Amino acid sequence: MSPTIFGRQSVITFLLVIFLGLSWTGCSTTVKERQSGQPVSEATGEKKAEAAMTGQYYLDDVRVPDELDYRPGDSMVYETPKFKAGLLRFTKWRLDVQSLIEFFNYNMVKDNWTFVNSFKGKEVQLSFSKPDKMCNIRISQSWTGVARVMILVGPLGEKKM
Repeated sequence: MSPTIFGRQSVITFLLVIFLGLSWTGCSTTVKERQSGQPVSEATGEKKAEAAMTGQYYLDDVRVPDELDYRPGDSMVYETPKFKAGLLRFTKWRLDVQSLIEFFNYNMVKDNWTFVNSFKGKEVQLSFSKPDKMCNIRISQSWTGVARVMILVGPLGEKKM
């Protein structure tokens, strides 16, 4: 009788741990840009001034959320006195992909990038341009819940005459 009681307790304990683990992972992290970076309306309808800029700038004018972890081993930057270009990779476990899309759509336009197009499916591809360069942002999420962001910035080709 004693072995079956311990077996039941073990099974119940195991199921309880699984249930608590799943309920804990159900709360996902989101980018804080909506709260502090984007204009928020007061009760009177007036816009609240930004208290602090959120995100970090990479490649001079591409803002990235603070929550993302930079992967220097998977990234590369080309720099001249007049121009920076490169491929930057970031990851973060349990980060909401939709909030990343909203962050980049809002901040890229705010930083004078022009929205070109987007492709949305299993992965999201956002394209922006400036007169002298292009930026492509690729956002995906693995089955383990790791959000991956790849940012490509490069010069526009010069027109041949």
